Amino acid sequence: MANLQSHYMGIPLKNPFIVGACSMTAHMDSIKKIEAAGAGAIVIQSLFEEQINLQKLRLEEELTISDNLDAEIQDLFPDIKHGGPEEHLMWVRKSKEAVNIPVFGSLNCVAPDTWSEWAVRMEETGVDGLELNFFAIPIDFSRSAQEIEAEQLDALRQVKAKVKIPVSVKLSPFYTSPLDLIKKMDGLGVAGFVLFNRLFHPSFNIEKETGQYPFNLSTSNDHRMALRFAGLLHGKVKGSICASNGIHTGEDAIEVLLAGADVFQAVSTLYRNRVSVIESVLKEIEGWMDRKGYASLDDFRGKLSVDKTPDKWTYRRAQYVKMLLKSDDYVVRPPV
Repeated sequence: MANLQSHYMGIPLKNPFIVGACSMTAHMDSIKKIEAAGAGAIVIQSLFEEQINLQKLRLEEELTISDNLDAEIQDLFPDIKHGGPEEHLMWVRKSKEAVNIPVFGSLNCVAPDTWSEWAVRMEETGVDGLELNFFAIPIDFSRSAQEIEAEQLDALRQVKAKVKIPVSVKLSPFYTSPLDLIKKMDGLGVAGFVLFNRLFHPSFNIEKETGQYPFNLSTSNDHRMALRFAGLLHGKVKGSICASNGIHTGEDAIEVLLAGADVFQAVSTLYRNRVSVIESVLKEIEGWMDRKGYASLDDFRGKLSVDKTPDKWTYRRAQYVKMLLKSDDYVVRPPV
């Protein structure tokens, strides 16, 4: 029988299926179901800087609204230890204690001081590793790409200087030269790269003429960018490669592993197909490996990476030139 044992950020996993940060990893019942279904690890739902700042502000307002009403009254409310972000940390700690598979914390911040402060606090919960979500929305015309990347690298240095647990970075695909940035991060000791974050973009309700936020699930086609960069990075960085976004089936997972991913994250397929899909995906990978004669993931991981594939066009083109050069392979018939 095929052996699916894997490693991510130096941490042994029983298989490469990691459930990414989502609402399912914010509830104890679903976390236990995820573990029972066979997942190799989970990432707890992210803590955002907006939550930290907003909840701190609201809590301070509530606690001080009636302060000093009387000369003898200095503080109407007692200190609260488990309010707002503190409650999130408590939840992460309880999640880690509740399951036997590796648990990773997730942070999505902006200011370097916030990154480092809450990375330390997250480490104190006992998580096995920490995932940093880096994304800067380009709304300021005066900020250069170099400035944004420099800030992210500085935040990463500060976090790495203060925590001992392994740190991964979840990146967006919107860097001009992602390979260069990843190489710099790898040099700073990043233990894993999650490729790529699924981002939510604006949408409007045209009748009400207001913004709306529809649920934005991926499809199987969305994993192809992760596949491309997993294949480009395989063997070129020390950190682990985690493919993410659009991995719904065992076939999707096999593709990114062939490209060179060490592990993969999935979320949308759990919403579409329920938690039981974890077991289905793992069985599909095992069945394919048995049929191909692969005893372990290392037997085929990276077999189709950029350095090993006989078809270099796979990684070199992003448009339809190959269809024009080999039109017999790409016959598109118009509907009748």
